[in-house]
Amino acid sequence: MIALEPVADPRAPLARRNPVAKLAAALLFSFALVVTVDPVAPAIAIAMELALLPLFGVRYGVLLRRTWPLVIGAVGVVVAMVLFAAERDGPVLLSAGPLVVTSGVLMTTLGLVLRMFAVALPGVIVFATTDATDLADALIQNVRAPARFAIGALAAFRLVPLLGQEWQMISMARRARGVEAGRNPVAKLKLFVSTAFALLVGAIRRGSRLAVAMDARGFDAGTPRTVARRQHFTAADAALIAGALLLAAIALGVSIRLGTFQLIW
Repeated sequence: MIALEPVADPRAPLARRNPVAKLAAALLFSFALVVTVDPVAPAIAIAMELALLPLFGVRYGVLLRRTWPLVIGAVGVVVAMVLFAAERDGPVLLSAGPLVVTSGVLMTTLGLVLRMFAVALPGVIVFATTDATDLADALIQNVRAPARFAIGALAAFRLVPLLGQEWQMISMARRARGVEAGRNPVAKLKLFVSTAFALLVGAIRRGSRLAVAMDARGFDAGTPRTVARRQHFTAADAALIAGALLLAAIALGVSIRLGTFQLIW
């Protein structure tokens, strides 16, 4: 799963920036790429993101290990578009019974896959270079977010990695009781669904207990709360946000210049 703990060099130039600034830059950069479905703009954006990765102190191998769910999602997008695409314009590249693959379908699929990576990578980079506690402190101090929301988000980030461990525990407990699917794909699917349901129930129960505990500690009282660590928003943080907007404008500008820009609506 994608790690939510810092895995980057904290001394890197952009890794030291304010968590709110990094989050705002990622959101603005990603939002600019959502408006188009052409493959040119997200391809340029991905190239920019990979080029700036060393400035965040993240190694390429670490990023690759933490973005494997995106690869699975990309495969799902390709299969869905090839099988169920409504518009199949352009020359036919492959025709096998009900399966018809055209150049238009491939271009649309390529645009969707690249856009998914271009939009997801900034978020992965942000959370790979940001401590969850620093993010919660910055939300309270710099954005004036309610303490209940910020600390709740912090708790969620802390608890998400536990889901993988719980999945292993549930699987091992069922294996100890002799509940196994063997090589039967249908049985594997049923076992997967039941395990996911058990994990969901456990997560809901933990979230309910956490909400009650936070209310008991006065997080919903509305009284001002202090923070232990100061998070300063400097001119360099504002420059990071401006740089993200500039890079997004460059990617869209090149797409418009080449005539490939297509609004999503």
